[in-house]
Amino acid sequence: MLNTLAIVIFTVATIIQLIYWGFIFSRLARFKVEIPERKENDIEQEVSVIICAKNEAENLKKNLPRILNQNYRSFEVVVVNDHSTDDSLEILRALSKQYPQLRIVNYTEEKTFIGKKPALAKGIQASKYEIVLLTDADCYPKSDTWIWEMQHAINGKIELGLAYAPYENKKILINFLIRFETVYTAIQYLSFALVGQPYMGVGRNLIYKKTLYKKVDGFKKHQHIASGDDDLLINEIAKKSNTKIILSPNTFMFSPAEKTWKNYYHQKSRHLSTGRHYKLKNQLFLGLLSVSHFCHYIVGFFVICKISTIFAVVMYVVRIVVVNLVYGSTLRRLQDQPLLKWVPFLDFLYIFYYIIFAPILFIGNTIKWK
Repeated sequence: MLNTLAIVIFTVATIIQLIYWGFIFSRLARFKVEIPERKENDIEQEVSVIICAKNEAENLKKNLPRILNQNYRSFEVVVVNDHSTDDSLEILRALSKQYPQLRIVNYTEEKTFIGKKPALAKGIQASKYEIVLLTDADCYPKSDTWIWEMQHAINGKIELGLAYAPYENKKILINFLIRFETVYTAIQYLSFALVGQPYMGVGRNLIYKKTLYKKVDGFKKHQHIASGDDDLLINEIAKKSNTKIILSPNTFMFSPAEKTWKNYYHQKSRHLSTGRHYKLKNQLFLGLLSVSHFCHYIVGFFVICKISTIFAVVMYVVRIVVVNLVYGSTLRRLQDQPLLKWVPFLDFLYIFYYIIFAPILFIGNTIKWK
């Protein structure tokens, strides 16, 4: 009886995995990346770039000029100095003398809620333009056409653009794992957007119209949750008809990855805690993906050892070939091909990610932003 149950669970889990990778995630692998042609008479939409910064003096000094020097005319950069105790405000004031498009919001009021949302809400409120483009102080754009290409996606019915925010490539194990997890997350939210089920975005590289933000009263429904300024908001406002993914390499927004396991755990705990507040259908889709991935390896290991080695190995090989094909094509689009040779190992290692972080989905997380 136990053997039969194990065979059934392993087979069903593997089939579910093949459906996700072969029919949903392959959409991103086949996605045609558009690099729009810029014409001299193109109309530039006015854009407000919004950055929240708390004790980010060094990052502001290093990264902010790369945003202020974008090859674009019709934009402002609103930086919210969120209760910083370092030299952030002095650096911002010095930069504002050189760049008139820089606007400073010095947020010193006592916060009613924890996290980044109160500061971000201040920035959106202070912004002058209808289109808001979000990133973080520790991020820098790959090119000086970042703003132009991001706003180019917003036209007609499209009011929301989901873009990619990779981490810098460093030759250490934790960096490989973080980059792999970032790619895997991108495969999920970008692929689901392509099949008409957008459910999240990444606040390091996200663009939308303020009309959408105001329509749901901003962060009001989830302002008590520390994270979710990006994914929970997108979960509310994104639809098949108003959302587009943006994958031109010129729009990539890079940032340094965490260098210690402790900091990475805190970062991911904060992000994952918001998943409990997604729409039920999104929780079911993502939960089924995770459970089937976990059972494919864990129950499959039991099948190999106790029941049928040949059957289990064949199922493993079929799945990992499909997964590798999807990753190969996707990593070319995301310009991180060095990860490809590590995919089989990292895909297996991901089951420990589930074990470590699964409790967060049930007990939540109270780690504050900064």
